[in-house]
Amino acid sequence: MDDRQNGQRSEQNDQRQGDENGTRRRFTAGQKVAILKEHLVEKVPISQVCQKHGLNPTAFYRWQKELFENGTAAFEGRSSKTDGRARQMEERVEKLTAKLARKDEVIAEVMEEAMRVKKSLGEI
Repeated sequence: MDDRQNGQRSEQNDQRQGDENGTRRRFTAGQKVAILKEHLVEKVPISQVCQKHGLNPTAFYRWQKELFENGTAAFEGRSSKTDGRARQMEERVEKLTAKLARKDEVIAEVMEEAMRVKKSLGEI
């Protein structure tokens, strides 16, 4: 059997629900994680998990392999989101600081002008 046929067969295994019609079922990423969690966290035997969900054990093992190979992305995503949020906050602080400095300059100019006017009117 060539790789292409093997790939098609494994995809069918992912999608098979196990009913008498042989209809396919596509599992969402969330469903796959929940199914893997049953075994990895709750310690349910793989055979029971696969039977419960109408899943071929080969598909289960492939999902598990993908999870472990791509698991670092879950943590990298958090740090990049956190970094991005921190960067946004820093930019906002810089903009607000510049805006406040400009307001201080305007207030100083207005006060200076007010003092000149008072002096010219003899109020000071």
